[in-house]
Amino acid sequence: MKRESKQKLTEVDIKRYTRNFWMILCSIVILGALFLVSVRLGVFGKLPSFEELENPKSNLASEILTDDLQVLGRYYKHNRSNVKYSELSPYLVHALVSTEDKRFYDHAGIDYSRTITSAIYTTLLNRKQGGSTITQQLALNLFSERRERNTFKRMMQKFQEWITAVRLERSYTKEEIITMYFNTVDFGAYNTFGIKSAARTYFDTTPDKLTPEQAAMLVGMLKGTYIYSPVRFPENSMKRRNTVLNNMIDQNFLTKEEGQKAKEQELGLKLRIANYGEGMAPYFRAVLKEELKKEFKRLSITKADGTPYDLDRDGLKVYTPINYAMQQYAEEAQREWMEKLQRDFDRQYRNTDPFKGENAKLLVSGMRRSDRYRILKEAGMSEEEIKQEFNKKAPMTLFTYKGNVDTVMTPMDSIRYNKLFLQNAVMSMEPKTGYIKAWVGGISFEHFKFDHVKLAQRQVGSTAKPFTYAAAIDNGYSPCFPVPNHSRTYGNWTPRGTVQGGDPITLKNALKYSQNFASAYVINEVTATTVASLTKRMGITSNVPNYPSIALGAYEASVFDMVGAYAAFVNHGTWIEPTMILRVEDKNGTPIYEKTPTVVKALNSESAYIMIDMLKGVVDGGTGSRLRWSAEFGGFKNPMGGKTGTTNDNSDAWFIGVTPDLVTGVWTGAEDRGIRFHSMASGQGAQAALPIFGFYMKKVYADKNLPYTQEDFPLPPGGLTREIDCSQYQEFYGTPSNEEVLDDDRLGF
Repeated sequence: MKRESKQKLTEVDIKRYTRNFWMILCSIVILGALFLVSVRLGVFGKLPSFEELENPKSNLASEILTDDLQVLGRYYKHNRSNVKYSELSPYLVHALVSTEDKRFYDHAGIDYSRTITSAIYTTLLNRKQGGSTITQQLALNLFSERRERNTFKRMMQKFQEWITAVRLERSYTKEEIITMYFNTVDFGAYNTFGIKSAARTYFDTTPDKLTPEQAAMLVGMLKGTYIYSPVRFPENSMKRRNTVLNNMIDQNFLTKEEGQKAKEQELGLKLRIANYGEGMAPYFRAVLKEELKKEFKRLSITKADGTPYDLDRDGLKVYTPINYAMQQYAEEAQREWMEKLQRDFDRQYRNTDPFKGENAKLLVSGMRRSDRYRILKEAGMSEEEIKQEFNKKAPMTLFTYKGNVDTVMTPMDSIRYNKLFLQNAVMSMEPKTGYIKAWVGGISFEHFKFDHVKLAQRQVGSTAKPFTYAAAIDNGYSPCFPVPNHSRTYGNWTPRGTVQGGDPITLKNALKYSQNFASAYVINEVTATTVASLTKRMGITSNVPNYPSIALGAYEASVFDMVGAYAAFVNHGTWIEPTMILRVEDKNGTPIYEKTPTVVKALNSESAYIMIDMLKGVVDGGTGSRLRWSAEFGGFKNPMGGKTGTTNDNSDAWFIGVTPDLVTGVWTGAEDRGIRFHSMASGQGAQAALPIFGFYMKKVYADKNLPYTQEDFPLPPGGLTREIDCSQYQEFYGTPSNEEVLDDDRLGF
């Protein structure tokens, strides 16, 4: 009886245990399913939506393209540009699959056997072994900012990766997943994101041209971008590269002979480290970025979801009218002349202190404008404490025309050093289209970020005179009309100047020799209001007061505005807004913006042509004549015009040159007007600015691929009704020698 009872109890227990087992098992399955559903629903963190899987976000660099579709530069948070699968070297794909995920083509996002093996190695053997597939790594790259360090959070993140990986496999082909992976992976140093950027940074090549050993090195870095850096730890990088090559041999992607040959190669780095200012036209790109932001905001251009475009992340393509070759010529011309001019400029301060007297304030203002001052101020330092910090030596990297120099000096001494550099701006534009072809905003974007083409406004000097003469011509004056050319007083204004070219003098010769007395007389006749109004119609956006002294340039304007204004003379009196942007496309190639420039008829067509004829006189024997007689600065024989400009105290030097196809403006001066040339011989427009125009145009005309001819300016529609050849008149007003002309271009008021 007892035995039977015991046997019955055992059977009951077995049934109960069995029932409990299945209940526990079902509970685990249900809880697991609920847990996975919770993960899928984003309870433990947001997962990407279906739309986001179809259009995964990545920080794509936006590209700025020239008129011939060369990349001028990029805007980026991460320096990343996408490639297509066809643009990947097969060695890259083979290196990745053989090293990171041997069963990549067989699984559906999760390699379960590898996951279990990884868990055993980690838990029982305390050895770390990666279990993530390529697809899981892609999920992390696309939809997580970083790998979590907290164990629980990392577990949750792992489940999120699994779910996202499976969904990615359902949405994309294996080739697409490989491509997305290479486009999103972080190569660590130098802000290098994506394989296109990595190939360029480490080997100065493109992904399709990578050799087996190069592909293996880049893939090998992914295990640890710091410890396997070919720059910091070349031996580690070499060993890791050879491990990847062995994997490729084991998976039959390389023969033993091919693999051995690859392993015998040196790393062969050709570093090309990108930075924001790298590449052509950095000043143009910096200004363009702000202009794009303004335009997008003004026109409410947004993405489909209503959020604003981010130039650093959204992979836009910005098409500009800049010509790559012309930009290069402008940058070369600037450097060629400015290096020589800087040496001359330095000599005059060799035995004098440029910061004595009133100029001492320049050091204080320079200190207060610096980032260092702002940081110290935000840290709560007093003015006296900050001054003490600025007089403590610290490591510095200084600009020189021979390259950067690392040194130790006080921040205040670095301000002294930098303020003694002459700055320069060059802008070249097609007058008939408004297309800007070249833009150089300073001598070194790395060290001097401020743009002097559009953002800077400098006193224009005698480059303002054509507006006064244009107002006279447009009001019926003949270019051969004689006017007084001696000192006179107009109210409380008595302009200063010298007499060249005779007294009286024709309007044509007065502009040719840049005569102050004659210019003052003309504006008094046509009124300052008339001249100011015309100047504004011709695109000068800065303040132009109704004062007679504007005839001699007593106001400030940008190179950008002045070039646009002179272009109206060439374009039969029609001002076209200078164009920086042609159009913008999103990352899919869909146009989202197209520029429509403003057009204004500012001047009668015949009056504009007469002004061009008068500007030609400046080059044909006037203040710009060295473009003709100096072989160094051009020796040009073709029709061209221009105007020099020099302000009081030789602080600003200008030259604006015009041809039928191009208008190019050049300005030279120091950051502060108190730092200047001591003599007009060195600081006038004909000396400090005109040579750059000459060097630039020589390069442009030598390039037969450019469409610019050396023909004459076309007559205005309907021809001429006024005589512009002053030799047809009986009176003759003398012509000074070239030597006399060179020193006569000063602002006298």
